[in-house]
Amino acid sequence: MRPICLITGASAGIGATTARMAAPDFDLVLTYRADRDGARKVAGDAEARGARVEVLQVDVADPEAIDVLFEAIADRFGRLDALVNNAGIVDVATTVTGMDHARLRRMFDVNVIGAFLVAGKAAAMMQAGGRGGAIVNISSIAAKIASPNQYVDYAASKAAIDTLTKGMAVELGPDNIRVNAVRPGIIETEIHAKGGQPNRAAELGPSAPLGRAGTPDEVAEAILFLLSDKASFITGETLDVGGGR
Repeated sequence: MRPICLITGASAGIGATTARMAAPDFDLVLTYRADRDGARKVAGDAEARGARVEVLQVDVADPEAIDVLFEAIADRFGRLDALVNNAGIVDVATTVTGMDHARLRRMFDVNVIGAFLVAGKAAAMMQAGGRGGAIVNISSIAAKIASPNQYVDYAASKAAIDTLTKGMAVELGPDNIRVNAVRPGIIETEIHAKGGQPNRAAELGPSAPLGRAGTPDEVAEAILFLLSDKASFITGETLDVGGGR
């Protein structure tokens, strides 16, 4: 019986790459907020690699949409074995004095509250199944360095993910549900363009000790390791994939 893995924010970037790399070993539930074509392309690639795939439009800032997502997982697959809690947003670079309530509300609705709700519902489904499971939350090196003059709100939202990870790991250990996180650094994905800095990876990558930006494949490998039985005695940890940053 192939395990079932939910990957949120799977239409591009790290989520999409993780879905493609997971496909030989998992059946997949993939979510997207707006990029339907991107999500469908990822699904097609995953199906070509042997996965059964369900694609759903979900805005994780909407609690009702999250409820519908987990109802669909229950109807389609009847269980959940793994979660890659990846959906997240960034905004244009600014200082804290330039951040208004609307920006902060959206940032924390998606990156914190949405991530908490998805992780909680995934854990409840794993508990009900009685087989255990694995959750990987996607944090960021920004949680450590705070991203001053750029994205302090994003960094703070990811620091919350680090705390979520540790707390859930302790709560869920007795149920054989492992909870870990990955902190990507500067990675070559489309998220930089969404934040108004399409060349950010090329510009900042050389400042890392390894002298370059990372690739989505390198992050996905870390995620899939933490989901795998090779990490069977690892929980509550946050793995940096940041080239030494």
